[in-house]
Amino acid sequence: MAANEQHHKLDLPHFEKPVKLLIVVAPYYKDIADDLVAGARAMAAACGAEAEVIEVPGALEIPSAIALAERLSNYDGYVGLGCVIRGETTHYDTVCNDSSRGLTLLGLQGACIGNGILTVESREQAEVRADPAGQNKGGGAAAAALHLIALARRWSGVRTGIGFRSDTGHRA
Repeated sequence: MAANEQHHKLDLPHFEKPVKLLIVVAPYYKDIADDLVAGARAMAAACGAEAEVIEVPGALEIPSAIALAERLSNYDGYVGLGCVIRGETTHYDTVCNDSSRGLTLLGLQGACIGNGILTVESREQAEVRADPAGQNKGGGAAAAALHLIALARRWSGVRTGIGFRSDTGHRA
């Protein structure tokens, strides 16, 4: 079973300049959301990052809130947290797919985002995944955002020339 499998985790990045992280959470299942936030906050603190938390009505609003913050504020990265538990209708598929797609599109546009929206079959699965002392998916989402911030900072201002690579002297 995958729950018993060992996974490699990258060491947390080190930052020389302060990091501002926005945690956007949909507290539809409040106890699960609280555990996700606790894990994300602890991970941010482990890197010395400042984390602010805002709430939105549901998982579908998480990408919109992050898009607004990316456009109108000054955060270095974002963590989307929530939980979608399968129900009796296809609404589950819509919420899972569209919230994930929204975060992915923002990431492809350059936003540093960790996706911690749980998509599960049962409350029990959600509780195990959200538990900061268990699978800690909130902490994992924060770590993902922090790693992307580190990459963005590493590569910012690196561009040298257009249409060729100056280190080889050959045209591309």
